[in-house]
Amino acid sequence: MKKLARAAFEIGQWEEKPYDEMAGAPKLTRATVTKIYRGDLEGEGKLEYLMAYGRDGSAGVVGIERFVGRVGDRDGTFVFQHVGMFKDGVATSTWSVVDGSGSGNLQGLRGEVHSALGHAKSYPVEFNYEFA
Repeated sequence: MKKLARAAFEIGQWEEKPYDEMAGAPKLTRATVTKIYRGDLEGEGKLEYLMAYGRDGSAGVVGIERFVGRVGDRDGTFVFQHVGMFKDGVATSTWSVVDGSGSGNLQGLRGEVHSALGHAKSYPVEFNYEFA
């Protein structure tokens, strides 16, 4: 049975550095990010983003995030795979639970988040999920 978890997260840390730059080509960066979740998702996320910036400041983004905490009334860990785009101040992305990544009471977790977020202090999240 599918469920909806509503939560919000704050960025605890964002450290971004270029790892490849060439004249006339997109700048490639890596960001190490820590997120603090509150709500139906309660816990911490550790995320690594890879980004490719266009000349207009937009960026293609991929990332892997390990969540440690609670989803609803179950605790454990799992991994989100992020795929998205940053353009005109808005990050649009889909986060999918990596199959088989759940541990503890989150084994068998499946689900997705679809987000479109601008810069803020706190970011709302709606996580549609179920257990296999």
